[in-house]
Amino acid sequence: MAEPSADSEAPIAVTPLHARHRALGARMVPFAGYEMPVQYPTGILAEHAWTRESAGLFDVSHMGQGFLIGPDHETTARALETLCPADVLGLKPGQQRYSQFLAEDGGILDDFMITRPADPDEDGVLMLVVNAAGKAQDWAHLERHLPAGVRLLRADGRGLLALQGPKAAEALDRHARGVAEMAFMTAISTSFDGIPVQVSRSGYTGEDGYEISVAAKKLDAVAGALLADPLVKPIGLGARDSLRLEAGLCLYGHDIDPSTSPVEAALVWSMGKRRRQEGGFPGFERIGRELAEGPSRIRVGLLLEGRAPAREGAEIVTPEGASVGKVTSGGFGPTVGGPIAMGYVAPAHAAPGTALALMVRGQALPAKVVALPFVPHRYVRKAAS
Repeated sequence: MAEPSADSEAPIAVTPLHARHRALGARMVPFAGYEMPVQYPTGILAEHAWTRESAGLFDVSHMGQGFLIGPDHETTARALETLCPADVLGLKPGQQRYSQFLAEDGGILDDFMITRPADPDEDGVLMLVVNAAGKAQDWAHLERHLPAGVRLLRADGRGLLALQGPKAAEALDRHARGVAEMAFMTAISTSFDGIPVQVSRSGYTGEDGYEISVAAKKLDAVAGALLADPLVKPIGLGARDSLRLEAGLCLYGHDIDPSTSPVEAALVWSMGKRRRQEGGFPGFERIGRELAEGPSRIRVGLLLEGRAPAREGAEIVTPEGASVGKVTSGGFGPTVGGPIAMGYVAPAHAAPGTALALMVRGQALPAKVVALPFVPHRYVRKAAS
């Protein structure tokens, strides 16, 4: 996902909820080739706070959805494992994982979500959700590397909603009974007021919540039913970004890109233990070395003093003025109550509590390294019933 762009040369696409966004008074901006809502009339701060206290509805239909289809789970999983470091083979039915497509040098080409359907009739199927800005390249990358017998089915006719916040389960369970019993990073096929949907308990805010995949022609009906609930309000890209930053989650093209490895990005948790030991994915030579010896830089959280934020590209320096890294994401953290940032520094400067400074308009703004996330995650990790 890229940040809003002013590029007006490329044709702009719209999601099936475009008319609804307009009717709700959204401020629309170009984003990853789509016209998307950056905020609604109440503003980003109110939308951020509402998601933290109730349930926010995000239109994420610009994301790419697709299915890998093979004769059985082992065949499809092993095909995907040749391109990413996740333990796809170990996915249980109804389970979801986060991973990255890797280049031959171990750099991250994109990050994505993998779901193994719970239905035993879909034993050889894996559902993928990839970033909007890179979906054409991701699909082409997959099709170039898939072995005979495994194919990609793009799901361009589907929309995607994210319902996030501590009251998301209550709101969604009114329409799709049983979703409140799901655990974090699990998925089911069910119905929403009689409409077939695929629901995962996941999201990009650090809050409890769900992503709901549905046929595009039914997307507005699902969104309308949810927005009729007083617990639910529409949320734009602005609050989505401030929420994910407070959650310490990476934004592709900023915190991770082809120059960063999963080890540098502090994403080792997303690499299966078996995969870390056996390899068999692009860039394992570099990644294995970084796992054994440590990377030359690491992604950290930065808490600034004062009120002035530091943005992407700001230089990170020691109190003595020596350059030790760059900011990759930064802004005001509404829940934190002050400016926060993420960036890469040498390991010697990565320990929580380390005093640093961020260069903004020629001024060194005092900051310190803090453990991520800035705001504790509130995922529901109970065992699924």
